[in-house]
Amino acid sequence: MRPSHEEAQATAAPLTQPILQFGTSRFLQAHVDLFVSEALESGQPGAAPGGIAVVQTTESADSAARIAALANGGGYPVHIRGLHSGRLIDVTLTGRAIRQAVHVRKDWALLREAISGPVRIIVSNTGDQGYQLDEHDNARAFADPSRVPHSFPARLLSLLHTRWQNQPDAPLSLFPCELIEKNGEVLRGIAVELALQWHMPDEFIRYLTDHCVWANSLVDRIVSEPIRPVGAIAEPYALWAIEQQPRLQVPCVHPSIVLTENLHHFERRKLFLLNLGHTFLAERWLRDARAADETVCGAMNDPVLRAELETIWHEEVLPVFEASGQRDDALAYVAQLRERLLNPFLAHRLADIAQNHAQKKQRRIAPLLALAASLTQANGTRIEQPRLKEMIASGI
Repeated sequence: MRPSHEEAQATAAPLTQPILQFGTSRFLQAHVDLFVSEALESGQPGAAPGGIAVVQTTESADSAARIAALANGGGYPVHIRGLHSGRLIDVTLTGRAIRQAVHVRKDWALLREAISGPVRIIVSNTGDQGYQLDEHDNARAFADPSRVPHSFPARLLSLLHTRWQNQPDAPLSLFPCELIEKNGEVLRGIAVELALQWHMPDEFIRYLTDHCVWANSLVDRIVSEPIRPVGAIAEPYALWAIEQQPRLQVPCVHPSIVLTENLHHFERRKLFLLNLGHTFLAERWLRDARAADETVCGAMNDPVLRAELETIWHEEVLPVFEASGQRDDALAYVAQLRERLLNPFLAHRLADIAQNHAQKKQRRIAPLLALAASLTQANGTRIEQPRLKEMIASGI
């Protein structure tokens, strides 16, 4: 049963942090939240605008336990384990940037107050279904601002409307971290479409499109396991590539954050090398009925599998980057990637990677084949890709 909006009563102190985060995932704990924590502790002036208030968006018991643990303000562990430039890294850091933690339904009134006050940056990572709408969210329900919408886009739209009403000139940057190409533009489009459907004022729609800064970005870090009730185990490698644009306010300054004019390059590199590599290993795991608990590291230590993946990288993927003038950067990424996939400490199971395998093949391989074909047509450099074509054609 859905809770009524009358149940949405504040249960915590007012939110005072400049960064508002939707989602409590272990990934955010070991990525964005840890970056902000390290920036705050660096002592560098202006390295971060302040702390984070995190919002539980689901009714899961695990999320509730994380919120309860985060609310005490004592920090949480992030265990970094793996190889970096040939050196073994095995350290435990403490994330301290999360200063407040609330529940979206119980603390809706606090969120409406915060969005009208200190919030300058919004971060989200709401999972694969996060952008889906809910039939219960409609113009009539939206007319009551005390009512808590059901879907994340509708909740965000309601809060942005409240902000527009109370401080329309205050800067606001939004950082959706979902693994969707042009994630900022996609989320903005959903918000604008909802606003149009609900016949909201033209001035508010212009506020959404012209005033709010919706950042496109790419997150990249393998966070393999949670530490309960809160915390995570992660690899040393981390990247947050953010597309540069005017008026953008970043959550912090950090060595793992890259502002770029060419986000598409970072997206292609990750998709065609890391994600494609995972999909190749999953294909062999499914085809050969390999051990149910096999991990990426275990597969990479199989000489036959390793040799075949290396062949695909060097003969069928890297020539595409070379034809695009990006071979050296792609080679450097492969060197890092090899260490990441050989990390013995991460329990990255192929059974998990193999979920939705057919769809992943279409997303990760088909665009590479199309790009290779277009480059062949443009400059006459033929790129043979027999193994990748076989994977696409297989019924696995």
